[in-house]
This record gives sequence, C-alpha cells and structure tokens, in this order.
Amino acid sequence: MPDHNRAPLRLETLDLPDEGTTRALGAGLAGMLTALPATSLGLRIYLHGELGAGKTTLVQGLIAALGYTGRVKSPTYTLVELYTLSRLNLYHFDFYRFRGESEWREAGFSEYFDSDGICLVEWPEKAGNTLPQADLDVTLEIDGDGRRATIAAHTLAGAQCFDSLTRSSSHEKRS
Repeated sequence: MPDHNRAPLRLETLDLPDEGTTRALGAGLAGMLTALPATSLGLRIYLHGELGAGKTTLVQGLIAALGYTGRVKSPTYTLVELYTLSRLNLYHFDFYRFRGESEWREAGFSEYFDSDGICLVEWPEKAGNTLPQADLDVTLEIDGDGRRATIAAHTLAGAQCFDSLTRSSSHEKRS
C-alpha cells in the first residue's frame, strides 16, 4: 500500500490567470511525456480540484499537444477514455461518480495502473487509498478569475518529469 501522506520530493505552485495558461500547463505536461525514454513510461498523474477548477481543460491541453485533434471530454459517465498517441497509451479516468473504494476495485481498473500507459485521473480521492501512489499530483484551485496549480512529485519518475516540466515552463511561479 503506498504512503499517500508522505511529503513530496518536489513541490511548486504556478499561477494560471486564464484558460489558455491552464491548457499551456497541459501542453507542458505533454512535452514532459514525449521527452521520456520508452522505458520510463507507466506514469500516474492525479488531478485534484473542485468542479470547474480546470482539470478537464488541463487534460484537453495535454492531449491536443500530443497531436490529438478530436474532442476531449471528461469521461464522467464512461469512467475511462483511451487515447493512443504515437508510442503513448494515455488513459483518462474520471472517478467523480464513485462512492468509495469498492467501486474502484469492482471496476477492474487496476491493470491500467500496472501497465506502461499514462494514467490521468480526475477525482482520484473518490477511489480512496486503493490507487497506487501518484507520480505527479496536480491540484487546481480557483483563484479569482484564474486558477492556481500546485504540482507535487512523489516518485523518482515524477521528480524527473517535474524537472522537465519546470525547466520548460513559461508560467509565472507563485511560490
């Protein structure tokens, strides 16, 4: 069982003054993913935030930056959407409708998290402590007319991705 309460290896907060900068953060995450060697795939990125905080907008920016031209929507009712993009199998989950850990176990999603795919999860807290440790946690908060993103790396792979993201980021740092 992962230690979900362990302090992150890296932590940074970014201002996202508008929807465009939220999408740009997603694009930065996409660049981070494409820069990884094939042997490093198998990442878990968990997206936290209240309704309207920008989780799906961030995912839309990420998937569009990987070259997908179709519509990207939150999989609230389907629970998961697969995007096969170049060498990446990207699984976009939305657990908003889950009522507890047992629903996650019954859904049979554990094999996705043990694969070499990229798992983007909206509302991971709805699965309780049954999910594996996130490599990256992204928490989005409404801040006036904009958003604030706090990114935490919890694993060595997450820290490597985090370093790649923050080196290429043009977002203004808040703290």
